[in-house]
Amino acid sequence: MTPTSNPPVASIVVPAFNVAKTIAETLETLLAQTVAEIEILIIDDGSTDETANVVDPFLEDDRVRYIKQANRGLAGARNTGIAEAKAPSIGFCDADDLWHPDKLRRHLEHLNTNPEVGVSYSGSQLIDDASAPLRVKQTPRLRRVNAAQILKRNPVGNGSAMVIRKQVFDDICFYTSAEPKRRCYFDETFRQSEDIECWIRMALTTDWAFEGIPGLLTLYRVAAGGLSSNTDRQLASWENVITKLRPLHPVFFEHYEPAARAYQLRYLARRAVSSGDGATARRLVWQSYKSSKEPFFAEPAKTLTTGLASLIAPLLHFALRRASIHQPRKDFPNDQVHSSSSIR
Repeated sequence: MTPTSNPPVASIVVPAFNVAKTIAETLETLLAQTVAEIEILIIDDGSTDETANVVDPFLEDDRVRYIKQANRGLAGARNTGIAEAKAPSIGFCDADDLWHPDKLRRHLEHLNTNPEVGVSYSGSQLIDDASAPLRVKQTPRLRRVNAAQILKRNPVGNGSAMVIRKQVFDDICFYTSAEPKRRCYFDETFRQSEDIECWIRMALTTDWAFEGIPGLLTLYRVAAGGLSSNTDRQLASWENVITKLRPLHPVFFEHYEPAARAYQLRYLARRAVSSGDGATARRLVWQSYKSSKEPFFAEPAKTLTTGLASLIAPLLHFALRRASIHQPRKDFPNDQVHSSSSIR
């Protein structure tokens, strides 16, 4: 069932861990891309459900490759996929997300016509368990993105939004003492925040540009009853990223870290509000204000709304549950989520 014998122009890495319920729909949208010369690398990261059986019929298309490994986490699955990729451009799609049919073509056109761009990304439409669109979308900043904006607001967004030149990964490749022959790109010691760690490291150590293209080209799934608001763990993970990367460019972090922390704390306060934890939300709002006043002056309405929401968090949480608003199982960047129905 191979439409072409030409070498792939893009590799799509699909990290998979216990995704038997969703991966078939994901693979269908990837095989339906308007670019036929692709390879799809399914990296099964130690699944214990029926993922392998669901994937098996798709292996009749020789554009699809299935690689099983012991569990390494998302960063480890992506690293394996990047190392195995044969094409000059690499896209990522989580095994419960979907791609617009023309997504890959548009990203490749963007990269081909802009040789300075290394990371091409787009906005996302959020969908529910049944793949129905929610009243929430991610609309990132698309142009004039620098390292400071990546640190503070992460415009790249979710893990299924980007297509990246393989050369960019070659430029940031590193090895560890534990596995000196394994090529690493994402840091496998992080089980959260591995994306932002990678993007900041790219921005600080290479000359490749980050740039987005218009459109909601990723369908990003959020699950009912998803990730709880463990703000302490999320904050600790973010702080670990900063601690690791600060020695790369101490002057940069001295200048931008306080504002970046303030945005992160404000974001976590909104997560606490969504979970009805008013006490935590109020604490985070105050910590954000102490770290930097930039969010207040840059976005006074959003900052004041977050503060007000922290005061009435239990009522808001009750209203959200009554309205059956799904809470996300994945983190959202600070400046990308827009909703007519919830505080985030």
